[in-house]
Amino acid sequence: MDSDNLMHSIIQRIATGPDLSKDIEFDEAKDAMQAVIRGEIDDVQSAIFLIALRMKRETMDENEGVLSAVLAESDQQLADVDDLVDLGDPYSGYNRSVPISSFLPPLLAELGLPTVIHGLDSVSPKYGLTHRHINESLGLEVDHSSSDAKLRLLDHKVGWTYIDQNSYCKGLHNLVHLRNRIVKRTVINTIETLIGPLRGSRTHSILGYVHKPYPPIYANLASVSGMNTSLLIRGVEGGVVPSLRQKGLMISYRGSNEDERVDIDPKSIGIEQDLRAISFPTGMGVKDNLEDLADYTVELGREALSGKKGMFYDGLLYSSSLILWHLKKVNSLQDGSELVRSVLDSGNAINRLT
Repeated sequence: MDSDNLMHSIIQRIATGPDLSKDIEFDEAKDAMQAVIRGEIDDVQSAIFLIALRMKRETMDENEGVLSAVLAESDQQLADVDDLVDLGDPYSGYNRSVPISSFLPPLLAELGLPTVIHGLDSVSPKYGLTHRHINESLGLEVDHSSSDAKLRLLDHKVGWTYIDQNSYCKGLHNLVHLRNRIVKRTVINTIETLIGPLRGSRTHSILGYVHKPYPPIYANLASVSGMNTSLLIRGVEGGVVPSLRQKGLMISYRGSNEDERVDIDPKSIGIEQDLRAISFPTGMGVKDNLEDLADYTVELGREALSGKKGMFYDGLLYSSSLILWHLKKVNSLQDGSELVRSVLDSGNAINRLT
């Protein structure tokens, strides 16, 4: 069946209302999504496909099929590192709080963990402050190829990299305009953080979530993607940094199997904050002040990597300790926090912002 006939058949089945819509098979979801990425399906049918899947609720087979399609169309590079941390923050960014996670990669690299973070410029539903904006403000290259990103990762003086979706999967990135017109989340928002453009001998997906049903879904998709482990953190704005004020939850997976479910408390590692996250300065928002917000984040991030205490420092301390624990580099969160504090207080991680 050619792409047009396949999509016609799929839409007939998935877009017939809440009671009559039918699920589709893995291969159908994969073939349809590949046709969309390759530009073989017009925007109207592509949008109906994505919206109808969302409204009837995607099955695991459908999620896996869409992810497999994107993986097949992506440039994936193997790096000669034992353990690679893949930070999967939401691509739509942050629209209420400062993305502390932008500065996790250089810190983790200084802790001996090569790290990749990925994203794009702007996309629905948040159109928020993204890691691309932060890296641009740092004066770093944001449009390098997957191969060049790998070279940064392998440089022992750097050890981390940002890579843009436009570089590793241009066909998917070409759908940004369509996603913005759809407005709401689609299956693409679910799977794009799991593509893993760079891989190590063992690759560890670190993901944030908000809604309770998502951890097993993400863990299964991370396993399908080829990730060796995944850590799901209930984080601020769906990111990988938990609330700095209240108790939270993290769930550690080996493959798709839940390994440990741990209630976490920032106070257990000496973090005492009255606020859950760093809010944007009064009067500043993503609609009119993206560049200024990126510069503001960079200023705070540089200070934290130089050892200055505060909420940004604590956010880096908290998330890095969780990741060290998940990768079994330390025996406890307390041990992890002591190691991270020593690195932050040394100020050495600032030298990796190059």
